[in-house]
Amino acid sequence: MASKKQRRRREKLKRHEWELVQLDEEGNEVLVEEAPEKKSVTNGKPAAKRRSRPLREVKPPSWTRAAKRGLLFVPFLYIFLSIGKSAPPVMMRIAYSALYAVVFIPMFFFIDRIAYRAYQRRLRQP
Repeated sequence: MASKKQRRRREKLKRHEWELVQLDEEGNEVLVEEAPEKKSVTNGKPAAKRRSRPLREVKPPSWTRAAKRGLLFVPFLYIFLSIGKSAPPVMMRIAYSALYAVVFIPMFFFIDRIAYRAYQRRLRQP
């Protein structure tokens, strides 16, 4: 429920009648009639405005790009595994990092492939 102060403010705003006026050549005030706003309706729902910016070009998936992205995470994973009181031995950290790189590379390739297919579908639609 609105507070007393908020109710008083609303009542004050509703008390006044505002009119849009325009000055003519002689300096007389002439009422301006507002044009009714048109709402575009599609299937009973208001249509959303489409952005006019162009689609960002998505490159086709490649294993080399996926490998570069996957190998970029290996040093970060090694550093992350090195932090802490009970860090695993160096060889285990290297093995974990290499194992994750083997998983990351195909994952990045498939993500690129999904993005590229979606881009191709958007290009085909009018």
